[in-house]
Amino acid sequence: MTEPTRIFHNPRCSKSRQTLELLTERGIEPEIIRYLETPPTEQELKDILNALNLRPRELMRTKEKEYKEQGLNNPELSDEQLIAAMIATPKLIERPIVIANGKAALGRPPENVLSIL
Repeated sequence: MTEPTRIFHNPRCSKSRQTLELLTERGIEPEIIRYLETPPTEQELKDILNALNLRPRELMRTKEKEYKEQGLNNPELSDEQLIAAMIATPKLIERPIVIANGKAALGRPPENVLSIL
């Protein structure tokens, strides 16, 4: 049995809504994870980063005020510290992220997710 397609979704984000629409137009009803309400665990976030082949800072929304307020622009911070910040403040996680077929894609632009379906 294959795992269901999942989307880490923020309904207030236009790219997230467009990515969800792209999936449903293709007959895919993904498991919707509202990550602002239910942030990923540390291990889930590490797995996502590995699947995306990204470092933690590359998955962070660096223009959010929380990024600067928390001093996350400090290049001395470790990956573990950045991951902890994303879990504590999930608004800092770039979105949407789609997990399908053992792979992950960032829906920026939404068409990026087509490569893993």
